[in-house]
Amino acid sequence: MAVAGITESEGRLILALEGEIDLEQAGAVRRALLDALKKGRTVLVDLSQVTYIDSSGIASLVEALQVAKKQKSELALVAVSQRVRRVLELARLDKVFQIHPDLAAATAAGAGSPGN
Repeated sequence: MAVAGITESEGRLILALEGEIDLEQAGAVRRALLDALKKGRTVLVDLSQVTYIDSSGIASLVEALQVAKKQKSELALVAVSQRVRRVLELARLDKVFQIHPDLAAATAAGAGSPGN
C-alpha cells in the first residue's frame, strides 16, 4: 500500500507514502495527490517510508507539482528517503521540488519558502 494516510497540520495536508511506488501503485498515489490538491491547501508529501520509486511514481509527483502551480497552490516533499533522493537527483528534480528534511522544517519554512 503506497498511500499510508492523509493528515492535517497547521492548515497543510500531509500525504504520507510508504513502500514501493511503482507502476502498480502510481495510480493510487496520483489520485491521492490530485484529490489533496483539490482542497486548495499546501500539500506536504512525506516520503520517509518510501523504499523504492520508479518513473511512474516520479511522473505522479511531477504531475501533482504542475497542477499545484497551475492552481497557485503548493506541493513540497518532506523527509525524502535516501533512495528516493538519489532518483530525484539523477533526474535533477531535486532542483524543481521544494524539499524539506522533516515536517518541522516544512512548517517553519512556511508556504512559498523554498527548502533544500
